Amino acid sequence: MVQLPTSVCLLGGLLGLVLLTPVPTASTPASMCTPLRTLNDSLSHRRRYMKHNFPINYTIKIHQKEVFKLSNISRMKLKVEGLDELVLQRLWFQVNQGVLKKIIRVMPERHPSRPYTAELERRFRDLEGVFVHSHPAEVLQQELPETIQDMWDSLTEEPDRVPESSWRFASPKSLLDNFCHTMYCLFSNCFASTGTQQDYCGVSHWRKGRKKDLQPES
Repeated sequence: MVQLPTSVCLLGGLLGLVLLTPVPTASTPASMCTPLRTLNDSLSHRRRYMKHNFPINYTIKIHQKEVFKLSNISRMKLKVEGLDELVLQRLWFQVNQGVLKKIIRVMPERHPSRPYTAELERRFRDLEGVFVHSHPAEVLQQELPETIQDMWDSLTEEPDRVPESSWRFASPKSLLDNFCHTMYCLFSNCFASTGTQQDYCGVSHWRKGRKKDLQPES
């Protein structure tokens, strides 16, 4: 495996270096729950801004690895024995920073959804900052599992060096749906719901289409 160099860039450096020690599902630090709630508040309006303000069947060009779904998480857990959920959380940040940049890039300055998306990105960055400062430096200075390292390298490759076969087209709404669903899955202990325990990592949970009052703990 190749160890990534330390960098002042949050995601390009520290977030790319992870601990390989197998542990159970990571418990999200309590300090992250408030920024997660703030981000979730923004994501709750994604249908209005990412569907209604775009032409029917509108899609944007993204890297195939940026189509990051619950099924991707399940496959990684099966493929990498003892995969630390902290690794997946860091990968989630790397994937979605690219997704947000690409959505903003296609919007003219006066696009009605641009202020919303810029605010969403700001809240995402705030969460990222809390995330980095909530973990010891030594945890952020280890190698990635080979499978995750390969995906990370693909995501950080210069666009002009990415093979044409690695590009995909997806709607802004579907990308933010993935963003939201995987957030609930990977930071599930910050989210409380009334009634029985919810499996946010299960595709069937989101297919129900029911509107739930999901609130992160403060």
